[in-house]
Amino acid sequence: MSATAGARSYGRAANELRPTTIEPGFVRTATGSALLSIGETRVICTASVQDSVPRWLARSGRGWVTAEYGMLPASTGERKQRDVNKGRPDGRTVEIQRLIGRALRGVVDFAALGERTIYVDCDVLQADGGTRCAAVTGGMVALTLACERLIEQGALERSPLTGTVAAVSCGIVAGAALLDLDYSEDSTAEVDANVVMTGEGGLVEVQATAERTPLSRAHLDQLLALAAEGIGALRALQAKAVSAAAT
Repeated sequence: MSATAGARSYGRAANELRPTTIEPGFVRTATGSALLSIGETRVICTASVQDSVPRWLARSGRGWVTAEYGMLPASTGERKQRDVNKGRPDGRTVEIQRLIGRALRGVVDFAALGERTIYVDCDVLQADGGTRCAAVTGGMVALTLACERLIEQGALERSPLTGTVAAVSCGIVAGAALLDLDYSEDSTAEVDANVVMTGEGGLVEVQATAERTPLSRAHLDQLLALAAEGIGALRALQAKAVSAAAT
């Protein structure tokens, strides 16, 4: 690894995640929930079930999964105005919640879900980089727990989930490929990427932006390899959280 990697937060190597925990059932009143902490970033994810679907899905026998994302006013230190006071969510918020929704829908059998909607709400308590990735990863746990609750209640015969998804950030900082960027790294990165993958290693979404220099194919391959390694670790934490919730 490069010298840059040795100066990283928590003294971690270039291919290491920040210390990460997933606490399932964090919100008792939600059908499914999890608090994901990755370094100083903390996101609460809840899944709520509604026995109806959008009008365009009515009488189709199919369900829907959608997501909403928001940052609490003090999540970044300098107070962030609530979207409700602005009259509408900003462009970044809309982009992120669409990403979360797309990622989660990629592993849902809507026919098996039936005509019901699961809303996955992701609220950032504290932001230090990687909030959208944390929301996808924690949102998957909340969604899984909600589906298991529906099975326990007899509302579903089987899980509508066909797999799992998780997400992680990576990038090129001072010429080095790094996994799981915190804010200080993300704000100076030459390349910033967010990668969503299934538990089987399939790519769901790749968002990569070159800030100053074009992204080479070799660097892209390097970043995807780093992301796969990180998502493997996150997948293990997801499974552990779901298992803990069942005991």
